[in-house]
Amino acid sequence: MASSYNAKEEDGHHSGASSGAGAAKNRKPDNTAFKQQRLPAWQPILTAGSVLPAFFVIGLIFIPIGIGLYVTSNNIREFEIDYTGESSNSPCYSCAKNVTWNSTEPCFCTVNFTLERPFESNVFMYYGLSNFYQNHRRYVKSRDDRQLNGDPSSLRNPSKECEPYRTSGDLPIAPCGAIANSLFNDSLVLYYIDSNNSQSEVPLVKKGIAWWTDKHVKFKNPGGNSNLTAAFQDLGHSTAKPVNWRKAVYELDPSDPENNGFINEDFIVWMRTAALPTFRKLYRIIQKKPGATPTLPSGNYVLHITYNYPVLSFDGRKRMILSTISWMGGKNPFLGIAYITVGSICFFLGVVLLIIHHKYDNRNTSADIPS
Repeated sequence: MASSYNAKEEDGHHSGASSGAGAAKNRKPDNTAFKQQRLPAWQPILTAGSVLPAFFVIGLIFIPIGIGLYVTSNNIREFEIDYTGESSNSPCYSCAKNVTWNSTEPCFCTVNFTLERPFESNVFMYYGLSNFYQNHRRYVKSRDDRQLNGDPSSLRNPSKECEPYRTSGDLPIAPCGAIANSLFNDSLVLYYIDSNNSQSEVPLVKKGIAWWTDKHVKFKNPGGNSNLTAAFQDLGHSTAKPVNWRKAVYELDPSDPENNGFINEDFIVWMRTAALPTFRKLYRIIQKKPGATPTLPSGNYVLHITYNYPVLSFDGRKRMILSTISWMGGKNPFLGIAYITVGSICFFLGVVLLIIHHKYDNRNTSADIPS
């Protein structure tokens, strides 16, 4: 049965009895292009002439970029030593078994290794940890950014986010929180053994390892850097060191006021939490020597370790990494492999679709030709 169309009714106007005061309100949307979904639209029509060139162009662009990234990553020199001390034949086995968070005396061990090839340009020394979840939600929140920025009120009364590392007895902890409490405190010193079997210490630069914004914006000492002992003890209330620390924050580097307290760069680097349970953090920089002399010549080396940081309690591992960098950063072949994979898949799909299109397009053309 046909139904009549009334433009006035579509516009929301009613005639006759429907326009009475007792008539129910019409809930039909207004007759507009927006509410009736009649706005102009464009929908691409995917044809072989547009899809096939796109696949080939993506493949031809991504594959060379991926090869370049992969070759650049492979040209980065990297050397890694695990000094966890888990096995009984490891030189750090005794330290790994005896060192705990409550240890008051440091443990020392040495690891010998050989560099087969020299390291050119600047060399970056990292420490690496495994099975350490810095990305846990409660761990990431366990800090007081106002305190780290030198706010005296937060120094006396830290944020409740720092619990259970907010106070020690009746004294507020500075710096408070689980991140600061678990600060990595191993000391690494590198020596080169020459042909005469004499050891010479490799100079390690401890400044310039933190982000500029962290060093100069986010982290500040209360009352400046002149007298940190007074700043942390005489602001109306004394402070306590974190539970697992062996010395107070103002004793991290007493010889350098610009690298002591909250602005100590080792501390700043640690406070920038890692996203994955296996990570590395920059420890020192070995600067390039003048002339053609390699930064680290090939030969024998010995790593002197002050073993303070226990990791066996959480099945973790520790390692020291020596690495150069390139314009794309450190060694990471994933990005190059990803570009090569995507480019290869696109190029392969382009070839397959071209064959299918050529095969079935000829059949359709032949079927359309009259006999």
